[in-house]
Amino acid sequence: MFEYTFIQNALIAAIFISILCPSVGTFLVLKRYSMMGDALSHASFAGVALGLVLNGNPLLYAFIFTSVCALLIEFLRNYYKKFAEIILVIVMTLSVGIAITLISTGKTKSNVNSYLFGSILTVSKSDLYIMLTLSIISVILIYILFNKLLYITFDENGAEVAGINVRLVNYIFALLVGATVSLSIRIMGILVVSSMIAMPVATALQLNKGFKFTFFSSIIFGFIDIIIGLLASFYINCAPGGTIAITSVLILLSLIIYKNAKYS
Repeated sequence: MFEYTFIQNALIAAIFISILCPSVGTFLVLKRYSMMGDALSHASFAGVALGLVLNGNPLLYAFIFTSVCALLIEFLRNYYKKFAEIILVIVMTLSVGIAITLISTGKTKSNVNSYLFGSILTVSKSDLYIMLTLSIISVILIYILFNKLLYITFDENGAEVAGINVRLVNYIFALLVGATVSLSIRIMGILVVSSMIAMPVATALQLNKGFKFTFFSSIIFGFIDIIIGLLASFYINCAPGGTIAITSVLILLSLIIYKNAKYS
């Protein structure tokens, strides 16, 4: 199967996703803001629809629109400090409304199913170049901001007192989340892309280790989830988003059962 170009492209894209999703997901989960990935996946739907209508690269349009929505979420956090979940509803409502309006006009030039459910057939060379560029930028930013993000994740007020520009770091991180979601929709699909942000982290947290161990373990679990799900989708002949999501849940449940059996 590895002699097929589309499989090679899908595996390369999967490596990018398995690094980025758990990396940003670790901070989101510990900030109890994991549903931001779900909101931005809906935003990417609007970006894809816009790209299809304008006959542009849907992945690039998804990145642009998702980034704008990520910044909007961070901006609105200052106005709904006690009701953070309503911000996600606002963004999801706007995004789904735009997506449905554009798609229902009938002006989209291709089928949107591959973006909704994921596909290993549609990852092109141009998509890989975009993924590579955004992935390198994202990894560099995470490396540079790692300690500041860690401080903000556990104590945002303390980070401000320590002299960290919390608002700027949060805006940059919002862009990172937007980039991660838009990069993942080709393989994962819009409907389940948020699972790859949260599930590997949830699995890594079961190991009850320190932050850095959890951070790198979540990347390993993310890689395992995506590769197994991707290969399963090839042999079952189905969309990879579903098999990757199922795999991530099964691995989490297996680890929980193992822990209970070991300590019971």
